[in-house]
Amino acid sequence: MARRDPRSRNRTVITPEGVALPLVLATRGARAAALLIDLALIGAAMIATTYTLIWIAGGIGLKLQEVEADGPKARALQALVIVWIIAMFLFRNAWFLFFELGPRGATPGKRVTGIRIAARGTERLTTEAVIARNIIRDIELFMPIVFIGGAVAAGSDTDLAGWAGAVWCAIFMLFPFFNRDALRCGDVIAGTWVVEAQRRKLGQALSVSAPVAASDQAFTFAPQELAVYGEYELQTLERVLRDGRGTALDDVADAISRKIGRTYPTGAERVFLESYYLQLRAQLEQGLRLGKRKADKYAA
Repeated sequence: MARRDPRSRNRTVITPEGVALPLVLATRGARAAALLIDLALIGAAMIATTYTLIWIAGGIGLKLQEVEADGPKARALQALVIVWIIAMFLFRNAWFLFFELGPRGATPGKRVTGIRIAARGTERLTTEAVIARNIIRDIELFMPIVFIGGAVAAGSDTDLAGWAGAVWCAIFMLFPFFNRDALRCGDVIAGTWVVEAQRRKLGQALSVSAPVAASDQAFTFAPQELAVYGEYELQTLERVLRDGRGTALDDVADAISRKIGRTYPTGAERVFLESYYLQLRAQLEQGLRLGKRKADKYAA
């Protein structure tokens, strides 16, 4: 469930535990800049790969006119051409999927501009959502380019093809300006937002103003009880403890106790949550030192 303030870019997502998580929508300019950076990087990678394969072909004495001939050199040249085609396909199609399916949910362009993708609902970002939004990007951006290129190659009416492609792009490019959340068609279909990314490191982000000392903790949790949650839930718990709202404390304490199968005395919600917070944080930080990161409760 999301609460929206039409006067600003601030949005609030309500988790199943009843915790309000504030988000800030990315600006249209930041999104456009991120896309241009990614396209520039994709283009640079394509050019670098092309020149590398040309250099390899030249280094082993292969020539383009041998591609239709028979023999070892022709087969080697054909293999390099196949490698080039595969590389161009991956740069073109897998760039956004690879990075947006990562733990940061952001391509290099998005990371430079300080934004990331996020699910609009209460659940985590899914693989299906990332695939859906990137399939729609093909329709929005790349298919018009292919359409115009095909018309030029075929020698047909390039003016008509150019206008058709321009109108095609304009319809989709202007779509974010006609909704208050700056959603492109891919976001609408996939159920995603593009939001400003938090720039804090784990150790800086996870701190309660007055934590309970280890010796004063009334509850001790086994590693398997702590393993059900990750960094995302830890940050959510931090917000609850910082706000100190009674209703939220009760709801989150009940949700955690049901999840791990532990009970606590009435009135001990905050002590229960602070103890769980400190021990979960310690376990996650230990995992980071060992090179194991658990982003959220869904991560293995």
